[in-house]
Amino acid sequence: MTETLLRSSGSSQSFSEKEVFFCPEESHFYSHCLERLVLNQCSNSDLVVEFGCGDGTPVINSLTRVSFDGRIHGYELNPSACQIAQSRIAHHDISHQYSVRNQSFFDTFQSDAQYLIANPPYIPAPDDNIAMPLLHGGVDGATITNRLLSLDYPNVMLLVSSYSNPVSTIAHALANDYSVADFMITPLKFGYYSSEPKVKNHISELRKSRKAFYSGNIYFLAGVLFKKRDVSDLNLSTELIRVMTSL
Repeated sequence: MTETLLRSSGSSQSFSEKEVFFCPEESHFYSHCLERLVLNQCSNSDLVVEFGCGDGTPVINSLTRVSFDGRIHGYELNPSACQIAQSRIAHHDISHQYSVRNQSFFDTFQSDAQYLIANPPYIPAPDDNIAMPLLHGGVDGATITNRLLSLDYPNVMLLVSSYSNPVSTIAHALANDYSVADFMITPLKFGYYSSEPKVKNHISELRKSRKAFYSGNIYFLAGVLFKKRDVSDLNLSTELIRVMTSL
């Protein structure tokens, strides 16, 4: 695997893909999911919290394209990624809309927010001894995703991977009184992190037990808006499962 260097705005310091998550295609998709499924739907008075902001690029790009006047509070454990995010926020002069803290979301999350958004770690592996340990999503890749769906936020927008036991995640959401209100899907190629031999071999094993779905070097990534059933009478969970398991 080759490495790409990322540079913080206004800084000469560079970071590799092993230090800061880097996947332009995935970040671009997350940004568009955020716009369509959250920012174009919610009220400007709604508070949005973000788990795992990375370098902040998806949210920053969205905020420059939509007329959203609310607040997004982000949490990022990786100090290098947080540094880049804070630098980019300052560069775009949007600190009144978007702030990122180098703190654990689960230790300090705000329960009064109306929306939780995240591109959560979903790399499946036997342990976190992988290229970027913070991307480890548990043995089946769904551990952190399912934990976020246990926090009882009214609206949750997450990226869900077809090779990270998506059926269990949808079942977990339904068990926690969520419905699938809307979703977007894109095909992606296995990238830097998922192509690591240890990871790719593990995903192949998950496929045998129908916990991972992919075709050749392609998997599906879905942006899913989960809503509590008392605020949504639409449930597209069956349709989402049909698409995510079709590869």
